[in-house]
Amino acid sequence: MSTTVTINGTAHRVDLPDDVPLLWVLRDEIGLTGTKFGCGVAACGACTVHIDGEAVRSCQVALSDVWGEVTTIEGLGTPDAMSAVQQAWTDHQVAQCGYCQSGQIMQAAALLAENPAPNDAEIDAAMQGNLCRCGTYPRIRAAIHAASAKLQEA
Repeated sequence: MSTTVTINGTAHRVDLPDDVPLLWVLRDEIGLTGTKFGCGVAACGACTVHIDGEAVRSCQVALSDVWGEVTTIEGLGTPDAMSAVQQAWTDHQVAQCGYCQSGQIMQAAALLAENPAPNDAEIDAAMQGNLCRCGTYPRIRAAIHAASAKLQEA
């Protein structure tokens, strides 16, 4: 069945079964490999993307259930400038192995869109479903605070 899905502002027509997870559409069909496969059961957050601004686990959203525009890590910034969250991640050297970081960044961006000035408890609650085997949680929290401050300046 042919479906059109808008990803990072571009409409893509895909000829795939309705039950194919959005993660595989992004990676295998469209070629956007920044979204990672982690667990396949929405427990780790590595595959986090936005649908109409809401952070979702793309491994658990069927193609037929995509309800709006999809934004991946590739679409979060602009070609000339990183988003405030991506810049904070770089400034705070959050990534170690880096595998989970696109999902972490997407979750953090959704948090800041909803709550521009979260406290530590709110950050911890929002980020709880995003796992980092390297344990960079203190740097993740610091980067979210830095991005929050940057966004409030604008």
